[in-house]
Amino acid sequence: MREDREAEAGGTTRPTHAGRTGRNPGRAHVGASTPPSDAANRVAHRDDLIKQLTEATDKGTPQGGPLSPLLSNIMLDDLDKELEKRGHSFCRYADDCNIYVGTERSGERVLASITTYLETKLKLKVNHLKSAVDRPSRRIFLGYSFTGGKHSRIRVPKKTVKKMKSKLKDLFRQGRGRNVRGFVEDTLNPMLRGWTNYFRLSQTKTFTRELDEWLRHRLRCVIWRQWKRPRTRYNKLVALGLKPERARKSSFNGRGPWFNSGASHMNAAIPRKAFAQMNLLSVYELLELMRAEIYLRNRRDT
Repeated sequence: MREDREAEAGGTTRPTHAGRTGRNPGRAHVGASTPPSDAANRVAHRDDLIKQLTEATDKGTPQGGPLSPLLSNIMLDDLDKELEKRGHSFCRYADDCNIYVGTERSGERVLASITTYLETKLKLKVNHLKSAVDRPSRRIFLGYSFTGGKHSRIRVPKKTVKKMKSKLKDLFRQGRGRNVRGFVEDTLNPMLRGWTNYFRLSQTKTFTRELDEWLRHRLRCVIWRQWKRPRTRYNKLVALGLKPERARKSSFNGRGPWFNSGASHMNAAIPRKAFAQMNLLSVYELLELMRAEIYLRNRRDT
């Protein structure tokens, strides 16, 4: 009788192993259901919101995100197998691929063949503006390039160094009002260490010396700006060992911070050893250390 009353009231029963219902036998349960029209309205409202907040795009996944290289590896796995089957030397990361051949004529033939393969079999779009046949020394791949000549070496091109300097300029703007040593240790050094570690495979070192000189020039510029007034600059230069007459001419010369930070009086007042005392890392020395570690690791593995 109790089960009949619950059924009449709209409740549902769930039999248990003991033969009783799964509800409290002393209470009647009324099942509430949403009318079909209300549910349909909510679904339609949800679809309208999705259309308003989203839009279709053919630009693909955001560049630099973790999803882009993952999808590229999935989609271009067939390309890797095809290149291996053809016997080509190649290097691919995500959707960026370099294929190395012996002559320009071979490069034109392979470019046309692989483009056809990607667009017809894999149904992918090829960026024809970025695709080209050229010497490896004129191309940049993942920030690296090669030297010219018969015996090529891995190098860091000027464009990559220029990009790094652009990032460092933003850091130096943040460090104008900070303690220079704290800025070097907490902000500048971690960035230099990470960047040099990425380019540790470089077999040339000229860019490291140039970058070290540029870094010292920038730090001297920060210090010169912090001194602000000519009288303060005069006192600081004298305290750092310059003769009063030279300090006076340098402090009141009316030239800008970048000129003075690269002039002889600032190089004499704040020499290289002063930056070593600030614990400034040298890109040249970091690269030498990392290359030595790679050499020792390779010897141990062989």
